[in-house]
Amino acid sequence: MAVGRIWRHLKGRRRRREAARRLYTAAVRQARVPILYTEGGVADTLDGRFDLIVLHVVPLMRRLRQCGEPGRQMSQALFDVMFDDMDQSLREMGVGDLRVGKRVKQMARAFYGRAKAYDDAFDQAPGTERRSAIAEALERNVYNNAPPPDARLQAMAHYVETILDALDGQSAEALLGGAVELPPAPPLATAAEGGQ
Repeated sequence: MAVGRIWRHLKGRRRRREAARRLYTAAVRQARVPILYTEGGVADTLDGRFDLIVLHVVPLMRRLRQCGEPGRQMSQALFDVMFDDMDQSLREMGVGDLRVGKRVKQMARAFYGRAKAYDDAFDQAPGTERRSAIAEALERNVYNNAPPPDARLQAMAHYVETILDALDGQSAEALLGGAVELPPAPPLATAAEGGQ
């Protein structure tokens, strides 16, 4: 009896991890869209790429936590998959074993700080108030207090809002199964020129 329960538990964990990997892959794919760097003004560096991955993973984790206990477990699995990937990426870049642990801890601290800033911004009432809070969080975290022109910063904040809205419209069942549809990144230079 106990063996059967353990087997079901392990099988459930494996399925959850596979679903979390699909969600993470979708977030990374979106974070690598060239327009976010070329028109969005995000630095195409390791830090810039990390920041954009975080920017796409945090809303996913937030939406998952709204799906009850299974969602909280999936959110944790998504975090675990992300940091396993960070660990592996550092090793592939030639970072020594002794330094990988320290770097991953630094990245985890950065992740938690950014997640808190974004969650606080996302908690604001939708509309101008939330967009301003998102823009402030982007300025501090993605742009390291050296943001692009305000219109472009606002366009990036609007893009983040479209992610939140898209995730709100997706079913818990799909997300828990590892299926997510993120909105395409808009042409940010055009959006900024249009005054969005």
